[in-house]
Amino acid sequence: MFEVVEKFLHRRFLPKHTSLEPKALSGTHVAILATDGFEQSELFLPKEALERAGAVTHVVSLQKGKIKGWNHTNWGKTIDVDMTVREAWSMEFDFLLLPGGVINPDKLRENAEAVAFTMSFVNKHRPIAAICHGPQLLIETGGLKGRTVTSYPSIKTDIENAGGHWINEKVVIDHRFITSQRPSDIPAFNDAMIREFSEHKIHHLLPDTEGYASTL
Repeated sequence: MFEVVEKFLHRRFLPKHTSLEPKALSGTHVAILATDGFEQSELFLPKEALERAGAVTHVVSLQKGKIKGWNHTNWGKTIDVDMTVREAWSMEFDFLLLPGGVINPDKLRENAEAVAFTMSFVNKHRPIAAICHGPQLLIETGGLKGRTVTSYPSIKTDIENAGGHWINEKVVIDHRFITSQRPSDIPAFNDAMIREFSEHKIHHLLPDTEGYASTL
């Protein structure tokens, strides 16, 4: 249905229904790292998809209070911040979502705590979903070296300079990175994100169950 490019360093085999279960992410916690200027649809719509799949989402930002989204050409809705980046270190998250927007990732990549928080997911090999300009934070972590990803086309050169391989596709899955280009790709992005997160849950977050042995 959607154009999704998958590049796995380790192929995982799961029953086809696994990622399509209504509450496939039940019991998991997702950090959504964002600040003022996040692209409105790139936070709200993936957040809703994650919650429909049973995940508990937490908006993590630089300061407490509210952050304001950017809706195409002007300021949009606000959303409550659940915890600051500093507070988030005390909690164990399963997955990370990085919304885009021109303003949001540029602010976050200049903040050492936000970069370190993102790097912790890279170092722990936990899935990260990033859309539009969201991969700018991945550039700062150094985690894009040797990875195949996509993004909003304007940061293609930045990704390549960081050692990543950029391709022009709606959604790209390379191991535990799920990346996408723009708001119009959100349906494909959400589908890939839920599927990858749920497969990771089966392989790494649940007790060993007969028939679901991990190949990693």
